[in-house]
Amino acid sequence: MYQALYRKWRPRTFDDVVGQEHITDTLKRQVAAGRLSHAYLFTGTRGTGKTTCAKILARAVNCRDPQEGNPCNQCPACLGIENGSILDVLELDAASNNGVDQVRALRDEAVYTPAAVAKRVYIVDEVHMLSVAAFNALLKILEEPPPHLLFILATTELHKVPATIKSRCQQFAFKRILPMQITRRLEYVAQQEGIPLTREGAALLARLADGGMRDALSLLDQCAGGKDNLDEQAVLDTLGLAGSVETAALMERLAGRDTAGALDTLARLYAGGKDVGAVLGELSALARDLLLRKTAPQGGASLMAGGYDEATLRRLGEKLSAQRLLQMLTQLQATGADLPRSANRRTDAELCLIRLSDEGLDESFAGLSARIARLEEKIAQGALAAPVSPPSVQPERPAPAEDIPPWEEERPPLPDEPPEEAGFVFDAPAPPAASVGPGNPGRSLSIPAPSPAQNGSPRLSVPTGDSAFWPSFAAGLKGKVPPTVMPYLNNPAKVAGVWKNGKLTLWVDSEFTRSMLNKPAVLEKLARAAADTFGGQPQVSVVTGTPPPAEPAASAPAPGAERDPLDDLLSFGGQFDNITIQ
Repeated sequence: MYQALYRKWRPRTFDDVVGQEHITDTLKRQVAAGRLSHAYLFTGTRGTGKTTCAKILARAVNCRDPQEGNPCNQCPACLGIENGSILDVLELDAASNNGVDQVRALRDEAVYTPAAVAKRVYIVDEVHMLSVAAFNALLKILEEPPPHLLFILATTELHKVPATIKSRCQQFAFKRILPMQITRRLEYVAQQEGIPLTREGAALLARLADGGMRDALSLLDQCAGGKDNLDEQAVLDTLGLAGSVETAALMERLAGRDTAGALDTLARLYAGGKDVGAVLGELSALARDLLLRKTAPQGGASLMAGGYDEATLRRLGEKLSAQRLLQMLTQLQATGADLPRSANRRTDAELCLIRLSDEGLDESFAGLSARIARLEEKIAQGALAAPVSPPSVQPERPAPAEDIPPWEEERPPLPDEPPEEAGFVFDAPAPPAASVGPGNPGRSLSIPAPSPAQNGSPRLSVPTGDSAFWPSFAAGLKGKVPPTVMPYLNNPAKVAGVWKNGKLTLWVDSEFTRSMLNKPAVLEKLARAAADTFGGQPQVSVVTGTPPPAEPAASAPAPGAERDPLDDLLSFGGQFDNITIQ
């Protein structure tokens, strides 16, 4: 009768166990010195040798002729324990015997002296599956067992074992076996079994085993049948995997945002019998390696899964940013978790590839970060240019005069004084700007604007409440504000600026745009730019909504119309709070 390779090649001594020398050496010394504990707790991932070491320890403590801590496997005790004829060594599965009644029965039987061997040994596998009541029933016998009793507990989920159980046992943590150690063991087993396994095929099986020797032997057993040459491609075909070449090609299409090419590749792999879940899993492993290589270039090499050459990793790493790789990993992990419950696995895999090809379709936070990183990259490369607006007309800045006394500076001419009327005599400087008389809104007083030399720099004259200046003003902000906000400022559909009463108000389309602009660093830069353009100390605020309509400008008097001096007088007197005209 054929026996599975993982059962046939299960280690029979501590020296045969691969990759767990820190545990097997300790157990050998304890057996040789007779310093055995009454309870052991073996922890670790599947296939790392927990149950195997428990069975070896059960034979070693009852062996009549131990060999430096190893069982001889020749005496009646070793042979009886190995073939199951000695009932004093009992192996229990806590997953199916997790009730309090089973544990109470075990406790009652444990007090009896063994009939054929020196110690009664109980091997409880998957002990974390016991109920709370069963753990409580086990506590007393586990704390103070009879001298002939030995407990060996094994679990893959240590965090589910109560602390009261852990404190009564010696804990041994089984680590994952290194791929190189698994490769050498597979080559040895294949040589003994006459399996034509190549070095590349063994290395691939070792990576797929993920640190478990039992899984590696099971995969070898699956691939060994009917193969003349068990190389890497034969392993991929048997297990339904895409392989490093196809996975790298698929990742390259995703990096280039070639949605059609990515879907065609998936369709070809699906038609060839590849599992879509396995394809996404290989993509996830490749994205993880690329992210580790990009974020930890010095120490990340030891953490990578392997299977890809340096040139491939370098080429793909240059095309994908860290934010994009993080978005890919997030999407792949979420899709992989949902595939077992999916009604159409292929459709879900295709939707995943579509989101990976275009991060704009990913509505998650990782997708948003990837889109922002893409915009920043384009801005840095100059791919996003600001919209071209007609330049605003500004007065030329005159060259500053050197060593000119203030009394010799050129002053603007004074405006004509209004004609004198009876009862109204004024001897005061003319107002600096035009104003509209309150008694006659259709008339205005036209007074020349001050020279740019008065303020030291040219200023832009903008009607109050007007937003026509904003396109040219926003275009001039390049290099003055952070590049991440320039796409918003240059987009008239998202931002419109209004200048009114010494205050610059940015009217935005949404709360998201407001959150991008309403930051102290951005507001400070905008205030400085507004001060350079309009003068003074302007205030900047960001408001969500639609800007109000611009205020209509006062119309000039009709040609030939009679000029009312009283209107001019009232306008002039309104500029002073200490003059009252009655």
